[in-house]
Amino acid sequence: MIAALRPFRSRSFRYQWPADLCAAWALEMETLVLGWYVLSASGSVLLLTVFGALQYVGTLVSPLLGAIGDRIGLRNLLAAMRLAYACCAATLLLLASTGRLDPWAVLAVAAVCGLVRPSDIGMRTALVGATVDPADLAAAMGIARTTMDSAKIGGALAGAGLMAWFGMTQAYLLVTALHLLGMALTLKVEGGRRAAADPQVAQSRPSPWSDLREGLVCVWRAPQLLAGMSLAALVNLTAYPITIGLLPYVAREVFHLDQQGLGWLVASYAGGALLGSLLTTTLGPRLRPARSMMGAAALWYLSLLAFAHAPAPGVAMALLACAGAAQSLSMIALQILLLRTTEPSLRGRIMGVRMLAIYPLPLGMLLAGALIPVLGYQATVSLMQTTGLVLAGAITFGWRGSLLPQQAPANAR
Repeated sequence: MIAALRPFRSRSFRYQWPADLCAAWALEMETLVLGWYVLSASGSVLLLTVFGALQYVGTLVSPLLGAIGDRIGLRNLLAAMRLAYACCAATLLLLASTGRLDPWAVLAVAAVCGLVRPSDIGMRTALVGATVDPADLAAAMGIARTTMDSAKIGGALAGAGLMAWFGMTQAYLLVTALHLLGMALTLKVEGGRRAAADPQVAQSRPSPWSDLREGLVCVWRAPQLLAGMSLAALVNLTAYPITIGLLPYVAREVFHLDQQGLGWLVASYAGGALLGSLLTTTLGPRLRPARSMMGAAALWYLSLLAFAHAPAPGVAMALLACAGAAQSLSMIALQILLLRTTEPSLRGRIMGVRMLAIYPLPLGMLLAGALIPVLGYQATVSLMQTTGLVLAGAITFGWRGSLLPQQAPANAR
């Protein structure tokens, strides 16, 4: 069997991959459709960034959800989360079909969905780590990442096309159906480890809060984990807001594109990310995780810095593709580092703490939304990327003993 496809030997992975694909496509379609709707209906870049920020309001509870997932089973938690997505999508479908949809309703539903959405990536990653053979972990991480990357291509183009051709109601019919299908497929996956199934384990950890505390202590005491979490927080503050929150503004106000033009910008970034995921799937066993994580992060920042000054949509799309590839390589390397250097019984909690690093993302979105009217688009993006690049260099230097040597655990192949 081709090494890159070996994770599919696991029955659980054969169900989880399409389940994650359905969820990722639906979430990406929602992000694009609703972001364009909010900007078009309100005309406010600040309100657009508020919408983006609300999708991550649950970041602070992600570590607690990770601890709960270790207790009740990661599959059960992930299925419940995807049922919540379907309920939120059905609410927007009802409002759109009755003519009662407005930007404030979208913001309200985004806030509810945002209570659980930030935990999705961490929980699906932990579930892969719990059900796939350790020898196939690097390949599995790359394949699993393709669900998100392909969603940003196909989901973005499909969402833009459906919204332009048929309207909000038909688009949300498909979104709701995808969420329900994703939940059904998730229930076919193995449950993952249930920490509370052992009475002695349950007695030693009497509450999810103690589980969470144990995960935080584990990260604090492991230099490579602390460095990885610091980088994750940094890119969420300075890099992700550009491609997650501001692309509707860039398409409409900078390049004067329509919805389909926005879809192509998103698809360009995702196409590069998909290439990075496939590359990681092929080269994963030979990668040095910590080195790859930091080197790709530097390329990510440089690509976005150039993107801010792109003179035409075509050049911007090429730079977005480069940024997407670097982003994918950096974040997959981070996931591999976390899973390889963490005890299996702690993976849910560690990935929950990893999701806590998403908390700076809504802050970065709000910061960009506030600065653009004052400094302008190019100056704001340039400031954020330069700051991120400098601080990423500081992280590399500060933890150089744990991140750079080939023999360090963080660089184990």
